[in-house]
Amino acid sequence: MDPLDIAFAEVRRFLATLDTRPAASRGTPQEMRAPLPARLPDTGLPADAVVRAIAAAAEPGLTGNATGRFFAWVKGGALPASLATDIMCSGWDQNACLASTSPAGAVLEEVAGAFLLEALRLPPDASYAFVTGCQMAHTTALAAARHAVLARAGWDVEAKGLIGAPAIRVLANAHHHGSVTRALRLLGLGTDCIVPLRGPEPGKVGADDLRAALAAAPCAPTIVILNAGDLNIGACDDFDVLCPIAHAAGAWVHVDGAFGLWANASPRFAPLVAGVDQADSWATDGHKWLNTPYDCGMAITRDPQAHSAAMRHTAAYLTTDGPVRDPMAFTPEWSRRARALPALAAMMELGRDGIAALVERCCAHAAAIYDGIAVLPGATGLARPMLNQGLVRFENRRGEVISDAVIAAINASGEAFVSGGLWDGARVMRISVCGWNTTARDVERTIAATAAALEALR
Repeated sequence: MDPLDIAFAEVRRFLATLDTRPAASRGTPQEMRAPLPARLPDTGLPADAVVRAIAAAAEPGLTGNATGRFFAWVKGGALPASLATDIMCSGWDQNACLASTSPAGAVLEEVAGAFLLEALRLPPDASYAFVTGCQMAHTTALAAARHAVLARAGWDVEAKGLIGAPAIRVLANAHHHGSVTRALRLLGLGTDCIVPLRGPEPGKVGADDLRAALAAAPCAPTIVILNAGDLNIGACDDFDVLCPIAHAAGAWVHVDGAFGLWANASPRFAPLVAGVDQADSWATDGHKWLNTPYDCGMAITRDPQAHSAAMRHTAAYLTTDGPVRDPMAFTPEWSRRARALPALAAMMELGRDGIAALVERCCAHAAAIYDGIAVLPGATGLARPMLNQGLVRFENRRGEVISDAVIAAINASGEAFVSGGLWDGARVMRISVCGWNTTARDVERTIAATAAALEALR
């Protein structure tokens, strides 16, 4: 049998069982290893046998982020057109680094980039890069920021490196994501450059706090990192107020908008990120709220020259600088799949109204899950979703926090997949709704599973 036919049959079978299969993986490492050879075969196996063996090995270990009942982390499923386009991308096997290596990849990436900026309501002349995820989106955008703030100080970081360079300060929302920290490490700035910023509201930077931090070193090259969607409660910084303050001090403003930046695509939720278009760079994920397959992140910068200066590379054997944009001039990768195409497919399938409806539907489901769980005996609502993230704590009749035990019981039931976190020193359950196919019935099943788990554990 043709290996492609087997693969397509497996994908169709998996998608057909999403509503009935457990949302959390139940397989053991032993079960996943069992269908595979114990050691590298001396003689290669037939392709169809290889595909069958890998499908059998993966089956017990597949998590259900493609279901409508996956609320553990900010993960969407894959929209039908986006998934199908991703399969074509694998079949075409294009290296979309240059227009010359893949004209189709480069041209369609230009279209995807234009649609992306339009959907997010960001400056139409901004540059963009389709990368593996928000981790590399941060790295790419902050490399542009590093170039810009050091160039203003008279330092060519691409030529001279960081040894002897003016020290860069990074003023970051104290609730910044770990991917920001890792990006700063990868860029050679280190974690000691971070000055955490807080404010009077949970998860948000205060204007006075930012002013004081900027005034503490007025001549230092400075990057300010703000949040569009805090990981735990979905809080968004006040960009309308903070961006002008940072710019008046000569700082570059970068926005972590892994999922929350998509609020700007919704007329209802755009006020939560008002002024976000005033920033200098943004990082977001397609495989979160846009519901593309993995892996698809986006780095966007207001300054294409700084962006390209940080990333660009040329060589005598490369054909560059034609009429079509060379993606490699804006991305850190040399070899890269045409990952912009699934994003293009998702935006075309949804359209402007569909993207807004997806965001609003997820937020409504998150609030419904929170409201349904918060009234259960033993549950305490801590943060009702302002977007699609909420927090709940669970206690037994003796007042002991049992959040992790409730989470484990919900996941073991297979009805939903949720995750925990730490808030104000106590273990909590996070609610994160990001999937295009989550329904009201999925909400009901999740609340019922939580009620059953609480009843058994209290």
